[in-house]
Amino acid sequence: MSKKHPVVAVTGSSGAGTSNVRTAFESIFRKQGIQAAIIEGDSFHRYDRQQMEKETEKSARQGKQITHFGPEGNLFEELESLFKQYAEHGTGKRRHYVHNEVTAVYHNSPAGSLTPWEPLPENTDLLFYEGLHGGLVTDTVNITRHVDLLIGVVPIINLEWMQKIHRDQEVRGYTAEDATRMILDRMHDYVHYITPQFSRTDINFQRVPTVDSSNPFATEVVPTNDESFTVIHVRNLDKLSVDFRYLLEMLEGAFMSTPDTIVVPSGKMIFAMQLIINPVISRMLKARK
Repeated sequence: MSKKHPVVAVTGSSGAGTSNVRTAFESIFRKQGIQAAIIEGDSFHRYDRQQMEKETEKSARQGKQITHFGPEGNLFEELESLFKQYAEHGTGKRRHYVHNEVTAVYHNSPAGSLTPWEPLPENTDLLFYEGLHGGLVTDTVNITRHVDLLIGVVPIINLEWMQKIHRDQEVRGYTAEDATRMILDRMHDYVHYITPQFSRTDINFQRVPTVDSSNPFATEVVPTNDESFTVIHVRNLDKLSVDFRYLLEMLEGAFMSTPDTIVVPSGKMIFAMQLIINPVISRMLKARK
């Protein structure tokens, strides 16, 4: 952790909706005039898409699994090194994972590739990470210890699977069967490397549908925000200093479920996040000066 070079991380599984949260943070940064070094978690995958397919097939023949959730498919040590270097000096290296043809044009690299490493922009105010492993702790790495604000985005599991299957079909051209098989192949790494992070976060945002999502593998329509509530659990009240009474006044339809948990209509989740996080970011910048 570092007052001079703070690190903010949003962590969540594939299909959790962390990219929407990143958009909310980018809005916060613009309004506060913050220059952030943006880090995409996928850029720390060990292999590009073509290489990963080969490694997956190779591992399967050996009766093993390699996934983007576990250590075999990622550069955990390099990610921790970046967080540590930024916290100490405000420097580091990043690259980009090219997800689709749109970003391929922007990065001038083919879809599924990893761009070359490049230095972070100079004189940034903070580092912002969005990806799978912002709160990771293993026998060999401890990424969490370098993070000043750790945010979990973790929909109820059936909804997470529904969102992943829908995204993989619509965006990546997978069949429902392919997306389902990927979920099953990743289950061991999901349990051991993804889930434990949400017990280390400062705050968790969990979307819960109010419609039947009993069988996520047979549902064609993902519940909308109007059909969901978001459970916001403030795990570190000392760091966030949340005024729940103010939130209840500002967020119509919100209610408290426990002394440290507020439930809001999911359509107001981003607004609630901004109300909660804005003061924390402001305090970070003041402490930095």
